[in-house]
Amino acid sequence: MTHTLHRDGDAASFGDDYILLAMVAKGHNDEGGVEKLRAFLRICAAHKPVNMGNGDLGAYYPSEGSAPAAGGKRDPMPDYEKVIAGVGKPNSVAAEFDSKEKLVAALREVVKADLGISINLSNSVEGAHQCCRETGIQRHSVEYSLGFMDRHNHLPNSQVIELSTMCGHGMVSHNLVEKMIAYVKENDRTPEEAAAYLACFCPCGVYNPARAKRLLEEARTRQH
Repeated sequence: MTHTLHRDGDAASFGDDYILLAMVAKGHNDEGGVEKLRAFLRICAAHKPVNMGNGDLGAYYPSEGSAPAAGGKRDPMPDYEKVIAGVGKPNSVAAEFDSKEKLVAALREVVKADLGISINLSNSVEGAHQCCRETGIQRHSVEYSLGFMDRHNHLPNSQVIELSTMCGHGMVSHNLVEKMIAYVKENDRTPEEAAAYLACFCPCGVYNPARAKRLLEEARTRQH
């Protein structure tokens, strides 16, 4: 099961949201696992992901002295090398892409490298199928997220849920998302600045600042 399945939205909303995860299994293929995971991230970095993480340390880092309540501005450029160097034990790593073309190009190189570790592709089911077809591979299995099983009457509005659920561990709070939406609507933050700030709270590096930027731009005029 991958925590990236909890993203909210219809299939069309994931056209700029493609995730590759790599992981090793303790006692099975963890020998040399650190270098295998670093090799995976180096391949991904060559194709300009919008975010990367090594399971403990995401690619976006809080600015000096910034805090959630302050809504601090962030440098939107990810530090790939810092994430790769930070892989210190066999764990899981991830790279987030904002286009199918980037994802497919990276996946082709991952297949060619044949690292002997588990690779997970996260997108809509049909989107994932398309990526597999274009790289000439057959999926091993498929996992579904069944969504919310209630009337939604006690949940935040769809704008907030779409932005907060990109962190599958729930580290991007609804209140923080609401604050960033308000900042964008008031022109106190650009969508890019607000998206980068939200991304820094996701330690896995699977939060997509490109999709967040688009959703924040839409939130300026979209009704709940």
